[in-house]
Amino acid sequence: MLLSRLQKPAGLSVTLCLYLLALPANVLAESSENTQQTQSSREILLAELAEDESVQDVEQSEPLQGSRTSGKKTTPEIKSIQPEAAPTPNKVAPDIDLKEVAPAPAPEPPAEPGGDKIPDSTATEAPPEEAAPEPEKAEPASDLILLGNEVLPGTSTRLAWSPGIQIAGLSQPTPVLVVNGANTGPTLCLTSTIHGDELNGIEIIRQTLYDLDPAKLSGSVIGIPIVNLSGFQQGSRYLPDRRDLNRYFPGNPNGSLAGRIAHSLFTNIIQHCDMLVDIHTGSLKRTNLPQLRADMNNPAVAEFTRGFDRMAVVHSSGSPGMLRTAATDAGIRAVTMEAGESLRVQEHQIDAGVNSLASLMEKQDMVSRMFVWGNPEPVYYDSTWVRADHGGILFSDVKLGAKVSRGQVLGYVADPITNAQHPIHASSDGRIIGMAVDQVVMAGFAAYHIGTEAKIPGE
Repeated sequence: MLLSRLQKPAGLSVTLCLYLLALPANVLAESSENTQQTQSSREILLAELAEDESVQDVEQSEPLQGSRTSGKKTTPEIKSIQPEAAPTPNKVAPDIDLKEVAPAPAPEPPAEPGGDKIPDSTATEAPPEEAAPEPEKAEPASDLILLGNEVLPGTSTRLAWSPGIQIAGLSQPTPVLVVNGANTGPTLCLTSTIHGDELNGIEIIRQTLYDLDPAKLSGSVIGIPIVNLSGFQQGSRYLPDRRDLNRYFPGNPNGSLAGRIAHSLFTNIIQHCDMLVDIHTGSLKRTNLPQLRADMNNPAVAEFTRGFDRMAVVHSSGSPGMLRTAATDAGIRAVTMEAGESLRVQEHQIDAGVNSLASLMEKQDMVSRMFVWGNPEPVYYDSTWVRADHGGILFSDVKLGAKVSRGQVLGYVADPITNAQHPIHASSDGRIIGMAVDQVVMAGFAAYHIGTEAKIPGE
């Protein structure tokens, strides 16, 4: 079954199936301190919010400097951690048209004793194709060494990463999509499904990668659509040991299962990145307005967020163990993208993610296209979770993204036994930037996340 256009598929469920079938077995082997904002074509959008919809992280997050709740503090700088020396590649990765449907994947053969050699990516290795002709005045790119492969300039390929924690004979490596541009530039890494039930990022990465032309790309893009492969297969947020992988970075090679997977991913792939966008959704039974989570106290990261079109930027210093936190500590400009809810494939949220990544690459001079920037949205510098005071069934009267006024009824909780109805009122003026879907709730459940508007961050 072929689709005439993979960038904008008509049926997302069909597309997801095609994506899973497009993982070939023969190539699977491993922003000044207190940044001053000026009037420009785009405003930075801010709000203090927690990562991964864990409400406790709001209290753990360091306040945004210059905001009403923060004190005078020294602007933290990105720590520079030198990556490990790249191993000598043992083969040249084949140039593959990622739009073509590939054979279904098969388990990776067991590794040879005493070595980390990655299995050959092709049954019969073909000579590398010549790099696409470089445009005038463009500096040609160099080879990208990744996962034991040499990815030539002007080519795209599928590689594989394996953390080496499964039974060798049953090991199933994780697909890695790579586009190495013909011209020099930064390396952008895209990760998704660190939580196995968060699906929107898979399609955001697929559409973004498949739309790139290596001959016209400056720099490289590395995409890992499904990091937590076992969780994805089980429809679970967690790893098989019930740990949250996004609390164990940069990892430990001798630690728990989660620590070993995090260490392998971080050392083999993430340390090759100059920029990182880690894509998530709201946690189970909650949904998020498309937004970025970023440490806006970090000037480099704050500047980085200016490249995303139509994305609210939510200040969050991040919790220890998050991929975004570990990457920033390693000198990588990193943000988390939140879009939609778990266990669903949502076209509107996916379009927002793909659009913002296209604008980012244009802003970073990786691609050249006539990008039409959208009007800046309201700025958020404060946010509050409104909780249910009674147990029952939650019914919402507002939608995600709606503007609300203090005292307005957002929804109500109905007691199915007593027939009592308990309204939930907005605690402030603002906009719904996150909310729970209709469901059975208990007293104290965080139901609505209201972002407060400001013309200038920290005003």
